[in-house]
Amino acid sequence: MAPVRLRHPKGMATIQIPFDNSEFTVQDLQQEILKATEILPSRQLLKTGYPPRGLDLVPELPLSSLGLKSGDQLIVSEGAESAPRLHSKPASSVVSQQRPSAPTPSSRPSARTTSTLPPPTPPTASSGAPVHIDTDGGVLIHRIVPDDNSCLFSSVALIFEQDMNKAQKMRQTVADGIKKDLETYNEAILGMPPSKYIETILKPSTWGGAIELTILAAHYRTEICSIDVETGRIDQFTPTTDHGGMRCIVIYSGIHYDAATLAPMLEAPFEWHQTMFPITSPDTSDSVLVAGKKLADALRSKKAFTNTSTFDLKCEECGQGLKGEKEARAHAEQTGHTRFGEY
Repeated sequence: MAPVRLRHPKGMATIQIPFDNSEFTVQDLQQEILKATEILPSRQLLKTGYPPRGLDLVPELPLSSLGLKSGDQLIVSEGAESAPRLHSKPASSVVSQQRPSAPTPSSRPSARTTSTLPPPTPPTASSGAPVHIDTDGGVLIHRIVPDDNSCLFSSVALIFEQDMNKAQKMRQTVADGIKKDLETYNEAILGMPPSKYIETILKPSTWGGAIELTILAAHYRTEICSIDVETGRIDQFTPTTDHGGMRCIVIYSGIHYDAATLAPMLEAPFEWHQTMFPITSPDTSDSVLVAGKKLADALRSKKAFTNTSTFDLKCEECGQGLKGEKEARAHAEQTGHTRFGEY
């Protein structure tokens, strides 16, 4: 027996399916869905994959006719009697510690790796609905996380744990990843002794960047793609071993990270959002990355980014005006002041 997760109008459920049983039919699957959702087989609508494809539910055929596999997620909705099928999603993450590769300058997003400076408030698009892009598989949505110092960790927690409040768990995962691979994450790479870096990254006031994305991608066996709003550049953090064949998207505004998730419709509850996507192409021609770049383009058109080398800052402790992150860092080192705001 293997698990298949269901997303349906009343919430979420997990059913156990005997994929190795050749006698298990589509009708048997529908009966299991009925037990979990109370939706009659004749009214069940299913899709799977990205872009989501409709499943032809022929009750008499074996389950293998649907091309499903262990770990798949299905979105189940209810249609008219004998209507064509609808709704399903791909697999969630499989948590496994792997050795991450050392980040290189070419693979780093424009965010700093760590900083004790609190970030200025990130720019946001002004509208009632979140910025989104229509795709063949649904709606790719800009999922905003709190503009605190943990935005990278909150975004990744939303993607892998479906809970942005688990940012501290992501920090701990990074710390554990460094401890387990001190050969890769040495003082030269981290810019400070590993013990000091671990102490720093566990603090809620510390930002994350390329090193953290590299470790988290390896831990969750999932490629993390960081899309820069200002430039449209896509930085791909790909596990070097035991890759799970999935990728996800974070959106970087220059001083802030958010997530991008796919929903069947704009108003769909967050429980229905797909946060990871099968890799159909190793480069940026993958359809979900094309949609992600369009999402960044839409945010850029709304000026939802900050150039960290030129933005104006003010020290909220002494009132001194500063230009860009470089001057803010120098001021913090000279004075010990750590409260800055953008103006």
